[in-house]
Amino acid sequence: MFDKTITVSEIMTTDVIILSPNDTMEKVADIFRMNNIHHIPILDDNGKVVGIISQNDYHKILHGFTLFKTEKSEEYNKAILRSLLVKEVMTKQVAKLNPQDKLTVAASYFRENLFHAIPVVDRQGKLVGIVTTFDLLNYAYREELLLN
Repeated sequence: MFDKTITVSEIMTTDVIILSPNDTMEKVADIFRMNNIHHIPILDDNGKVVGIISQNDYHKILHGFTLFKTEKSEEYNKAILRSLLVKEVMTKQVAKLNPQDKLTVAASYFRENLFHAIPVVDRQGKLVGIVTTFDLLNYAYREELLLN
């Protein structure tokens, strides 16, 4: 059970990897390959969230017959990733939370909408963090609770 006084700011990730709408999907592939993350917020030049891209979005654009990772299919995927821009693949309608929102609000968003990451923005709409279902699980099953 969540402590109803805990806010999103207390569990959100603040060291967030971001991209621009004009970055290539090749850059997305590199980020997912080199980092243990599943979502990347997309920011405009003013630091405002204009989209989000998930690993699921990324995998949808890859060639469907890469199960055996043939040389041809790998070449095809690399060409796709070099030619597509993030803005062509990202989810544009993004739910957002404020740092002072309670965890129960975040949990409700996740439960009702079946997504797994929500950018956290300040009053000006600028990104200050991201909260994921993994963050909620880490909070719910933190060590001090498990030791009791």
